[in-house]
Amino acid sequence: MAAGQQVDLLVGGMTCTSCAVRIEKKLNRMPGVAATVNYATEKASVFVPAGTSVDDAIKTIEATGYTAALPAVVIEKDAASLEVASLRQRLLISAALTLPVVILSMIPALQFTNWQWLVLTLAAPVAIWGAWPFHRAAWVNARHGAATMDTLVSVGVLAALGWSLYALFLGMAGMAGMTMSFTFSATPGSGADEIYLEVASAVTVFILAGRYAEARAKRNSGAALRALLELGAKETTLLRDGVESRISTSLLVVGDQFVVRPGEKIATDGVIVDGASAIDASLLTGESVPLEVGPGDSVVGATLNSGGRLVVRATQVGADTELAQIGRLVEQAQTGKAEVQRLADRVSGIFVPIVIGLALATLAGWLLVGAGPAMAFTAAVATLIIACPCALGLATPTALLVGTGRGAQLGILIKGPQVLESTRRVDTIVLDKTGTITTGRMTLATVVAYEDGSEDELLRLAGAAESGSEHPIARAITAGAVSRLGPLPASSAFASEQGLGVQSTVDGRQILVGRPVWLLDRWGLNVPSEMQAVLGTAEGDGKTAVLVAWEGRVRGVLTVSDTVKPTSVAAVARFRALGLTPLLVTGDNLAVAQSVAAEVGITDVTAGVLPADKARVIRELQANGHVVAMVGDGVNDAVALATADLGIAMGSGTDVAIEASDLTLMRSDLLAAADAIRLSRRTLATIKANLFWAFAYNVAAIPLAMAGLLNPLIAGAAMALSSVFVVTNSLRLRGFRALPTA
Repeated sequence: MAAGQQVDLLVGGMTCTSCAVRIEKKLNRMPGVAATVNYATEKASVFVPAGTSVDDAIKTIEATGYTAALPAVVIEKDAASLEVASLRQRLLISAALTLPVVILSMIPALQFTNWQWLVLTLAAPVAIWGAWPFHRAAWVNARHGAATMDTLVSVGVLAALGWSLYALFLGMAGMAGMTMSFTFSATPGSGADEIYLEVASAVTVFILAGRYAEARAKRNSGAALRALLELGAKETTLLRDGVESRISTSLLVVGDQFVVRPGEKIATDGVIVDGASAIDASLLTGESVPLEVGPGDSVVGATLNSGGRLVVRATQVGADTELAQIGRLVEQAQTGKAEVQRLADRVSGIFVPIVIGLALATLAGWLLVGAGPAMAFTAAVATLIIACPCALGLATPTALLVGTGRGAQLGILIKGPQVLESTRRVDTIVLDKTGTITTGRMTLATVVAYEDGSEDELLRLAGAAESGSEHPIARAITAGAVSRLGPLPASSAFASEQGLGVQSTVDGRQILVGRPVWLLDRWGLNVPSEMQAVLGTAEGDGKTAVLVAWEGRVRGVLTVSDTVKPTSVAAVARFRALGLTPLLVTGDNLAVAQSVAAEVGITDVTAGVLPADKARVIRELQANGHVVAMVGDGVNDAVALATADLGIAMGSGTDVAIEASDLTLMRSDLLAAADAIRLSRRTLATIKANLFWAFAYNVAAIPLAMAGLLNPLIAGAAMALSSVFVVTNSLRLRGFRALPTA
C-alpha cells in the first residue's frame, strides 16, 4: 500500500446528522486521512494513507462513542432489520403505556382521585426505558464533550419527568383530588401543582415513531440497490469435459463453461460458445427489447435467457462483473455528499449548542418577567424539543439514496452527488454521432444497376465478393445480400486494398467492388456521368457509395449508411423540452453530419474534428458562458466527456469513456440521457424542497416555542412529523418513470 487505500466502514450508534458530523471531524483530524460520513447510509468512506491502518480509523470512531466495522452485505442487511424490529418493539410498548397517560391528563372528567399516581406508574417506564436510546446517546456524547439532537430530546424528556416528580413529591400535585386540563400553549401558573408526565411520555412516543419511520425508510431507500445486487443467479450448471453439474455461482472461475437454459439467469459475465437466444436485460439496463445473441457475443451476468440453450465461457467473476461494478458506482454516489448537504451538516453541527442556549434564555426570560416557573419551564422544554433538526440531517441523504437507487433500476448510474448540481445548470448538450445518435452499424441502403442489368445479380456478385472482408462497409453489403437473396455463391482469389476496395472471383468472373478513385487509378475504369450524379446524391444524403465492376465495365452502385437510432429524433426533442440546446460534433465529413443532424432536428453542426478538437469545442462553449453536457461512447469521446461540465457515457461504449463520465447509461438509447437528466433534476429538486421545509420549520417553530405558544406535547409531535415528511417526500422518487417514446 504505497499511496493508501479507500475503504467503506459501517458505522453504528449514529442517531442524527450531528453524530455523523462529529465522526467526520474526528477522522479528518488523523494525519493524511480524508473521510466522509453519511448518516442516511450509516457508512463512512475513508481514505487511509500509507502508514495508517484501517484499524486506526475504526479505533478513532469507537473512541468517539460509536461502533465501526468493515461492511458485509449480509451483516448490513441483518443489522438494518434488527434495528427496525427493536425500534418497533420499543415503540409499541411505549405507545400502549402512553395512551392512558395522555387521555387522563387531557380530559378532567376522567381524572379520578389519585389518578396522577397511576399516570406516574405508566409514564415513568416510557420516559426511562422507552427513551433510553436518546439518554444513552446523550450520555455518550456528553462524555466526549459534545451535544447532539439526542441531547435535546433527552434533556427535554428528563426535565419534564423531573419537574413532575418535584411537583408530585414536594409540591401540591400529589394531593388527592388534583385535576389538570390540556392547552395547546403554555399558560402562566405557580407550577407546583402541575405535572408534565404526558409530555415526557408522549414526546418519547412521537420521536420513537419518527425514528422508526426513518429506520424503515432508510432500509426501503436502499432496497433498489439491494435488489439490483441480488439479481444474480445463485446457482449455475457447470459444463466440464462434457459433464454437467450444478454448483454455486460463487465457485465459477474465469474460463469455466456453464450452461444457461431458457428462463434461467446468466450466472456471470461471459462469451457465448454455443447456441443462440434472445437476452432480456431489462432488470439491469431498463431496456425492454430483448437482444438477439449467438456464438462470439458477450453477455452480462444477471440477464435472463429468454430463448434457446446457451453455453457460455466465463470472462469476469465476482467483484469484477458488470453487476458488481454497477453496485460499487451506486454505493459511491450514495456515500458522497452534495454541496447542499455539506451546508446542512455545518448548520447541524452548531445548531444543538445554540438551541440549548435558546432554551436556557427562554427559561430565564420568562422567570425574569414574573410568569412563574411552570410557564418558563413549559416554554423552555418546548424550545428544546421543537428545535431538533433531524429533518435537516435527513433532507439530502435520503433523497440521494432513493434517487440513485431508482436510477440504477432504470439503467442510469449517477456517479456522485455533485453531478446533481451540474444537471441543474446545464444549458447546452453536445452529441457525438456514431454510436450515440446513430447505431454505429453500417447497413445496405440502395442498389442501382446500369445497362439494363439486374439489381439482384449486381448485389449477389458484390455480396459474394465482399464476403471475405471484415470492413464495416463490406459486412453491410454481404449482410444485405444474404438478407435479400439468401445464400451467396462461393468466392475465390480474394484480395483487398485497405480502405479502397476488393477483388474476388465469383462464378468465374473477376468482381471489383470499391471506391471510384480506386477503379480509375488501379484498374483504369471510367465512371459514367449518370453514375457520377448518383455518387453526388449519395454523398449529399450522408451515405457511402461503392462501385461494382466486372469484365472491364462499371455495372452499378451500392450505397451503405449508418442508420439513425429509432429514438434519436424523440430524444433531441426532449432535450429541447428540458431547456437544452443540442449540438452535433463528429469526426465524420460535413455532408454526412449535416444529413444526420437534419434527420434528428439539430441545426448546429461541427464536423471533421479530431478527439482533441471535441474538447476544444466544449471549452469554447464554456468560455462563452454555457454549461455543457456531452454524450458519447467511444475512446475518442473520453477527453470531451472529462472536459464537459456533465459527461454522459453510453453503456455500450468503451470503459475509458465510461470512466471519464459523470453519468453512465446502461442502454444505448439517447432517450435514456434525457431520462438521466430528468431524474437528476428531480432528485436535486427533492433535496431542495426537503431542505426548505426543514429550515422553514425550525425558523418558524422556535420563536413560537420561546413565546410560550406551543405545548411540549404538540412540539414533540410536530418535530417527529417533520422528519417523517422529509423521508416520505424522498421516497416519492421511487415512483420516477422513464417517459414513453411516443
